[in-house]
Amino acid sequence: MRREIRIWLVTTDHLEDGLWFRDESDFKVGMNYVAALAADTGVIVLAFILMSNHVHFVLVCTKEEAEEFIREFKRRYSKYYQRKYGISKLLKKNGYDVKLIPHDGESPQRAIAYVQMNCVAANICSHPTQYPWGSGSAFFCASKPKGVRLDSVSARARRRLLHSKTAIPGEWLLGDEGYVLPSSYIQCEYVEDLYRTPKQMDYFLRNSSKAKARLESGEEAFPSFKDQLVLAAVPDLCRTLFMQPDFQALSEPQKTEILKQLRFRFSANVHQLARVVGLSYEETAKLLDTH
Repeated sequence: MRREIRIWLVTTDHLEDGLWFRDESDFKVGMNYVAALAADTGVIVLAFILMSNHVHFVLVCTKEEAEEFIREFKRRYSKYYQRKYGISKLLKKNGYDVKLIPHDGESPQRAIAYVQMNCVAANICSHPTQYPWGSGSAFFCASKPKGVRLDSVSARARRRLLHSKTAIPGEWLLGDEGYVLPSSYIQCEYVEDLYRTPKQMDYFLRNSSKAKARLESGEEAFPSFKDQLVLAAVPDLCRTLFMQPDFQALSEPQKTEILKQLRFRFSANVHQLARVVGLSYEETAKLLDTH
């Protein structure tokens, strides 16, 4: 049977009551799992981004391979998450969607721009090149990426850094931040050929659905601070205000006060508050409305 290799937009559901990535070390592990899977599966990665509570990929492969790619990414990261935080099955019910991207017209360009602009739409940065957790800085670079070849790093150090025993090509580069640079395995030339010029790529970025949603909704509709920064403030507030170790140990009125403090200090909206404290949107909104 002939393998039907196409372009696929792979998107996980937004995790409503928790975070995939709680701090920078989690993001680095996620970045290295993308590299390991690219090496392990042979799936072509055109673009991707890791957000606090969901991920996006643009892949070239069969539909079955795309589905296996995201399932395996979730499985590997879930095992890491359980070892670090003691929380199992975080992503078990976190669904995903695999959407066919037609190769004609401008569909691939729009899909890649949509993925790249997630960080901008979330008000984390002003341009995808400023966001480290994805492929945003891989395209149309004026200088060569800086890093050390993986084959110059000992096998033990590679396993420790990459959290994987996958045989990753020795010529791929390990960046200063401790993860394999996406430019090592992203099909940069193919993507650049799609857009032809940096100016054309910028046009698609500025006119992506994510960019338009941000403009139409207004800045106030989006968080002003990263989820990780807000999350780091929660234990301190719990100890300072109520002498309790964590949010879950608080009474409902105390939880409400913490939520109000976070909303005031960080201009956090209900969706962001729900993610960082581990409650559903409905529970968070109810606490804010009833106390």
